[in-house]
Parts: sequence; C-alpha cells; structure tokens
Amino acid sequence: MRTTGAWAIAGILILLDFTVAASEPANPKANPQARAVLAYFQSLEGRRDRRLVSGQFDGFGPGASLRACTAAHEKTRRWPAMIGLDYADFSPRGIATKHVNRIAIEYARAGGLVTISAHVPNPANPKGGGLRDRGVDLRPLLQPGATHDRWMSELDLLADGLAELQDAGVVVLWRPFHEMNGGWFWWGAKPPETFLPVWKHMFDHFTKVRGLNNLLWVYGPNHGSRTAEYYAGDDYVDLVGLDAYTDLIDPSHIRGYPEVARLPKPFGFTEFGPHGPEKPPGDYDYTRFRDGIEASFPRTVFFLSWNEKWGLGSNVKTREFLEHPWVLNREDLPAGLGLRP
Repeated sequence: MRTTGAWAIAGILILLDFTVAASEPANPKANPQARAVLAYFQSLEGRRDRRLVSGQFDGFGPGASLRACTAAHEKTRRWPAMIGLDYADFSPRGIATKHVNRIAIEYARAGGLVTISAHVPNPANPKGGGLRDRGVDLRPLLQPGATHDRWMSELDLLADGLAELQDAGVVVLWRPFHEMNGGWFWWGAKPPETFLPVWKHMFDHFTKVRGLNNLLWVYGPNHGSRTAEYYAGDDYVDLVGLDAYTDLIDPSHIRGYPEVARLPKPFGFTEFGPHGPEKPPGDYDYTRFRDGIEASFPRTVFFLSWNEKWGLGSNVKTREFLEHPWVLNREDLPAGLGLRP
C-alpha cells in the first residue's frame, strides 16, 4: 500500500503531466458565455493563487433558496463564487424548474456562477418517484415503449428549464447522473455499456435537438472505485470531479482521484461534505479541506459544499478558508462571467 507521502508525489506528477490545455467545449455550438466560463476554469490550474472557485449548494426545486449562501456570507463576509441547485421536486416526486431558475438568475446577476444537478424520477417506474429503485435496466430508456416516453418527457422538462436560463443569458454547469458509479440512485452502478449511451443521448437531445448552448457538462462520480469508467469521452464532457463526504482529505479516505485526474478536463470536488453522508456535527475546520487539496489533490480548481450542517456557514474557520489567497469568491470573478450582458 502506498503511503500518504507517495500519494502526494503521485498527485504532483499528475499535475505536471495532465495540466489542462485550453480546448473547445464538448458542444461545438456552445455560446460565447459558456466558452468564456470554460476558458476561465481551464486557466486556473496553472495559477499560484486565486485558483480555487468556491461553491455552495442551496437546495432542491421549490425549496431552493439563498439561505446557505447567505449564511456563508454572514459568517465570512464572502459570497461563494458558485451556487449549486437541483431541479428535483421530492414532494410530488417530479421535476420543478421555475423557482430554481429564479434563484439561479438572481445569483448570476449578482456576479456568481451556477451549477445545476437533477435527482430525476425513475422513468421505468410508472408510479413516479423511485429515485432509489434497484435493479433498473437502462436500455429501455432508449427503446420504443412507455419507459422511453416517460424518459423523453423528463428530458424535455429539464430542457425547458435550462432553456429558460439560456434565454436569461445564464451559463449552467450541468451535472447529470451524479454518483453514477454508486448503487444508491436508479441510474447508478450499471454496466458502463448501458449507462454511456444514456449520457450521450441526453447530450445529443439537449444540444442538437433542443439547442441548449449554455451548458457545460460536468462528470461527477462518487469517490471510490470505477471513478473513470462512466466517462462518456472528451466530446461529451467539459469538467470532471468527485463527490466526497469525509473529514479526512487524503488519498486513503478520498479514493479514485488519479483515474479522474488523468482526464483532460478541469477537476473539482463536485460535492463536498465534512464528517460523512449523514448527521454532520457542524464543527469541521474548513481550512483542513484546502490544506488537503494542496497536499493530495493538486488539480482541483473548484468545489461545491453541500448545504445544511455540511455548509460553509455551518462549520468553523470558514472565514479563514474563504479569505485564503488560493480561493476565488464571487467578488473575485471577472465581471459578467457566465452571464450575457
């Protein structure tokens, strides 16, 4: 087994060998705003400071708000550079975009970046819901039939919401099917040969059919095993990352980084939560997160803290963290980045 020091050396080698060069967006028709945001992320890895974009998740569907971002600001005098939101509406077990979009537009107009995920219902379940259904075969999503019809309805609801943001001039870091290497969501832990066509189908439907040119596509597996096996390819992804819930920011506790860091895209922690996935106490020293990134995950250029007691406003030393020279907050972003003038 490698020691932590050896892992740190390996991380430095990854940084040297896989620094992201400027490249075209996955969608050749990406609009100028999306291209500017991608170029910005691509530029961060080589910097000595102002290279880590801060982010804060702030809720689902009708429950989305600015509470977690505001709590971070009240505690630190800094606004997170990026707000994270999700289109899931868990009460009727569906998809709701309108309220999320209002929050996203408000944050973008204030100078922030926007990332959106979607805990979508299982289209194979005729009753709706089914987020954690097991044993789902993904192939019927792309074959004629009732499951395909429900899937297309879900895709178009999502696309309608993303189109509203495109009309408002907002770039979205779009993060579908997150944690797809884990078995807790209906789309997760499937054979890659059945998952990858579903990702590519969504990409083609959103870009070629629905004309969504404001999206940057984010690949976000959970840390652990098989972290690169669900990567659809350079032509379908713009940014990559890992979801990780742990206090310990080292390769023994956050696994799968070398595989994802080899992918030629900007890397980030697509979700981060101290303590673990359940019942965090809210006493985490967030400076440990930055120190661990520098020591063991050197390609990192963005992160998204989860909300509630995982959030920036609910833990300790978050002001020292957000004021560190490495960290980019909303006030540090170029004016108008991600928003059409």
